[in-house]
Amino acid sequence: MATFPVIDLEKLNGEERTATMDQINDACENWGFFELLNHGIPHDFLDTVERLTKEYYKKCMEHRFKELVASKALEGLQAEVTDMDWESTFFLRHLPESNMAEIPDLADEYREVMKEFALKLEKLAEELLDLLCENLWLEKGYLKEAFHGTRGPTFGTKVSNYPPCPTPDKIKGLRAHTDAGGIILLFQDAQVSGLQLLKDGKWVDVPPLRHSIVINLGDQLEVITNGKYKSVEHRVIAQTNGARMSIASFYNPGGDAVIHPAPALVEKEAEEKKQLYPKFVFEDYMKLYAGLKFQAKEPRFEAMKARETTLPSQQLKESIREIKERKSVIQWHWCVFDFIIVNTTTKGIIMKSIII
Repeated sequence: MATFPVIDLEKLNGEERTATMDQINDACENWGFFELLNHGIPHDFLDTVERLTKEYYKKCMEHRFKELVASKALEGLQAEVTDMDWESTFFLRHLPESNMAEIPDLADEYREVMKEFALKLEKLAEELLDLLCENLWLEKGYLKEAFHGTRGPTFGTKVSNYPPCPTPDKIKGLRAHTDAGGIILLFQDAQVSGLQLLKDGKWVDVPPLRHSIVINLGDQLEVITNGKYKSVEHRVIAQTNGARMSIASFYNPGGDAVIHPAPALVEKEAEEKKQLYPKFVFEDYMKLYAGLKFQAKEPRFEAMKARETTLPSQQLKESIREIKERKSVIQWHWCVFDFIIVNTTTKGIIMKSIII
């Protein structure tokens, strides 16, 4: 099997630009994931983000997590659990409005560092979207504009810790899914592994490299590229030793952005295939996704295609019911993202991370 793509962004500035752009294109077409080195975010700054995140977990979340594990009798599991995740999570919203001031117990230093981190990641996300445009032969800025809606993109961060798990064969850190949104930027623990993606029917480890940023593509980029680029199923395996830190930032379309395949890509590929994906409002897709996150993405696309552009509430309910009837098991995950359900009390958020 091919090696997981690790890309040095610094090489875009020299003679290896063409080869590096080819690497990015291949990763988007065949992996849906890649890992960035020399991405422009200083290493000492990332060290500060990691230190403060781990301190916050130890101080404010670890004890509550242990209490919830005990209350749900998850310590000595005998049978596999398929409707919960072994993770402790809180959410930060950056755009269109920040909720940073509403998160309790955040030290001033941590709050300011995460604000700065969000700005750096937003800039990197938009740079990457333009690189994707270049590879797709789309006008510069096309993807950013496609995400814009009337109020700009939605952008937020899921801060997770995956504590040591005594029965990792019985429960996942995070169950397999594709991400609903646009482009995801992950700063992960360099010491404790666990993230895997599905490639060619096999689970492949995403290597934990110090100071790297892992990129993966969401469902919306698959739609806009008419399937040229794919969102890919991934999961987190719980570990017996070590707590794994994960800071995933989601640069997504605005809620009212109308998502559809780029006309230039449909025209370019007209001889090979027609438009394969639907046209819809992003917020409507997210409402559907909220109930079907851990199901395959294809039925979600089918449901949206049947109701082009808009999905009234009753039709959404019918779409969910139709898909559920075709599946023997449906697993609900209410905390899809902060833009769907907002809970700004730390205790509530942690409860979501364990109970869902």
